[in-house]
Amino acid sequence: MLIWLVAAAPARAGDPQAGANVFKSECAECHSPKEGRNKKGPSLFGIVGRHAGSLPDYNYTDALKQAPWVWTEDKLHGYLSQPARQANPGTRMKYPGLDDAGQLDDLIAYLATLH
Repeated sequence: MLIWLVAAAPARAGDPQAGANVFKSECAECHSPKEGRNKKGPSLFGIVGRHAGSLPDYNYTDALKQAPWVWTEDKLHGYLSQPARQANPGTRMKYPGLDDAGQLDDLIAYLATLH
């Protein structure tokens, strides 16, 4: 009898309080954590679980309006580490990415609390 074992992806254990500080230093210039408050970029309130390019009161590029994904924690992890490589061509986000895995986990843990 052959048994296949599939390992689940390890859970990321970020610290939301530390992530709030990462947000302030890395994201707050362009994004707000408050519902309905857009800046250069859209509000990130409720980002986890939201379809990309879907806030009705933000003027997304066609590239993000047509993006085929939902912002899961895993998608955010990949996207925020290298936005230019993850997004469809034509997006306006100029952020180069967050390469510190611990800070990235903390940031995503914080974003998950915004609901």
